[in-house]
Amino acid sequence: MFDRLSSLVIALTMIVIAAIFAALTGGDAVAIAIMTIAGFVAAVTVYRALPAALPDRSSTIPPHAETAPASLLRHPDFAHWVDQEKEPLLGTADNIVTIANDAAIRLLGRHIVGADVRTAIRHPGATDWLSRIQDNTPLEPVNLIDFPRPGQRWTMRIAELSGSEYIIFLSDRSAIDAADRMRSDFVANASHELRTPLAAILGYVETLQEMNGETDAPTRDRFLAIIEREARRMQQLVIDLLSISRVEADRFRRPTATVDLAAIMRTTIAQLSDSEPARAKDLTAKLGDGAQPMLGDEAQLSQMAHNIISNAMKYGHAGTPVTVELAREGRRVRLSVSDQGDGIAPDHLPRLTERFYRVDEARSRSVGGTGLGLAIVKHIGERHQGQLDIDSEVGKGTRVSVTFPLLMDN
Repeated sequence: MFDRLSSLVIALTMIVIAAIFAALTGGDAVAIAIMTIAGFVAAVTVYRALPAALPDRSSTIPPHAETAPASLLRHPDFAHWVDQEKEPLLGTADNIVTIANDAAIRLLGRHIVGADVRTAIRHPGATDWLSRIQDNTPLEPVNLIDFPRPGQRWTMRIAELSGSEYIIFLSDRSAIDAADRMRSDFVANASHELRTPLAAILGYVETLQEMNGETDAPTRDRFLAIIEREARRMQQLVIDLLSISRVEADRFRRPTATVDLAAIMRTTIAQLSDSEPARAKDLTAKLGDGAQPMLGDEAQLSQMAHNIISNAMKYGHAGTPVTVELAREGRRVRLSVSDQGDGIAPDHLPRLTERFYRVDEARSRSVGGTGLGLAIVKHIGERHQGQLDIDSEVGKGTRVSVTFPLLMDN
């Protein structure tokens, strides 16, 4: 295809050739003129009929149009990615929320799309942080304390796009903060529980050393008995700390060995009867004659039973029965231990499985409790897919029960 200039040159060339041909053939002037006019008309017609040449795009596109990128927030692939994100995510243009994923809508409400982002995220720290977006200053992640509810903490960070578009990410840090607090409380409580008996041991040892053998035998024996009691208490605390650490390490590994819960309970009751002769006659076992097979860790189940029964023996009134019972409930078996003690007020029940939590701290320490027994029971029960229930009535006693799935024959 020729352009317009080429077509005109070709037409003029043809006219000149036609004129020369007319002259050579002896044509008169009128014929030559008519031929010339016809040639010009043909050239003009050809010129108009040919399409115009494509313009040079490099010379017609404005400079800013070459560098202006497409909006990422309006790209369909971006919208698809946003919907797959589990944490809240917002896209803003000129401080207006243009896109929000499902997590953001659940957190902030559906009304945030189309609203000013500074009002969509209702928190003073967020408002101040977002108001400085246009200052071209680096924006570090910000903590939103008590957002969206008291006791929770979220972090907010931003990614800058082209123009005035931004992506805002929200991350829930509440669970991490709770775990950090639990870890700090655990270390503080463990240090306190170890420091108390250690201080007593050191105090009585120093007293004995200062007496240089001048003390009488009864006083020396009383001091040594206190030292022994506090040392055993500290030893038991270390044992419980190691136990809860091992149980937590194993909590995601389901037991694979087949054990008989009834046999474990008989062995545990026999051991406690030997170690607690004062209350051995108060133990009443209702375990039945049959086996109670289940998948479990024998050592951990024995420790769990030991903790529950020994608690009932410590806090139940002397001379009253401590009843240990196994009962089938469909495809599960319930282990329950009941005592007749002072009972526990309802407001304490939800916290009984917390580490180092005691209803009566002075009494717990006087009977040798470490505050970890029920926490260990809870973790062992969870590893064995058990359900822990604690029922108590003030003045009448407490019943602790755990139900486990049985290993049934197909």
